[in-house]
Amino acid sequence: MTADSDVSSNGSRGCDDLGGKGSDAERARLAALRDGEPLVDFAGGSTPYIDYQSIDVLLSLQQPRSGEPAELPFYVLGQVKELLFKLLYEELVRVRALLDEDEVRQAVWALRRVHREAALLCSTWDVLGALAPTEFNAFRDSLGQASGLQSYMYRMVEYVLGNKDPQLARPHLGVPGVAEQVRRALEEPSVYDAALALLARRGAPLQVATPERDWSQPYEPSDAAELAWARVYAKGSAPDEELFLLAEAMADVAEAMCRWRSLHLLTVERIIGTKPGTGGTHGVAWLRRVSEHRFFPDLWAARGRI
Repeated sequence: MTADSDVSSNGSRGCDDLGGKGSDAERARLAALRDGEPLVDFAGGSTPYIDYQSIDVLLSLQQPRSGEPAELPFYVLGQVKELLFKLLYEELVRVRALLDEDEVRQAVWALRRVHREAALLCSTWDVLGALAPTEFNAFRDSLGQASGLQSYMYRMVEYVLGNKDPQLARPHLGVPGVAEQVRRALEEPSVYDAALALLARRGAPLQVATPERDWSQPYEPSDAAELAWARVYAKGSAPDEELFLLAEAMADVAEAMCRWRSLHLLTVERIIGTKPGTGGTHGVAWLRRVSEHRFFPDLWAARGRI
């Protein structure tokens, strides 16, 4: 969708091209009246596109703290990442629900999109990696103790994927309107929990966790789960093998998130070297350790059995 797209002849939020009132016949009529030229006159002091996307609000939210030119791309890309974290979280919550409902093919289709969204997230490091150390150092002090480690949306993404670390929820538990979201993401089953429950329903010899399990605790890899995934692959890769398709779709997402962490590490190392991070960590040393983690660990380990 582009800013000059043909949307509506009025200034309401319900613009027809984007799911509100209107029809193909009405859009065709408006296009015919103008020989296909875009609508340019709107009442109400706004445009349907501004109203639908809240563009005026969105573009008012960039408030860099220094006058350094390089801070704006750093600031904007940080907000872009937060929007993508939100998108990933909502998509993954839906994937979990689909798996709970045995809607495997729909879950696979959604994971296909999640994979592309994660790839877009990875691409943000291409821009940030273009900052020279001198450019970043010129405004770094403006960050104070602010760090991406404090992103509650990213923490929720990690939680819904199954990397549960209650300690990393603590920065958010005193924030009104945020604490409950983070706590819920921590305490609910993950996408991986839902996938293992699905395998058990399909006959895999897995002891599915009881509803009383403390979902906030880290998942412990299991030989039984590793073997169950290996058996999924042993059945073949035919298009109708939906569990195989699920396994590969999950592997795609897990790999993309590993790429995200690895690119984060490389970008930080390129820009600040071995300096401590603003959030209290040792910087690249901490990121290097974190980058070794794998989402859906049994799915990775199963490759050694195939």
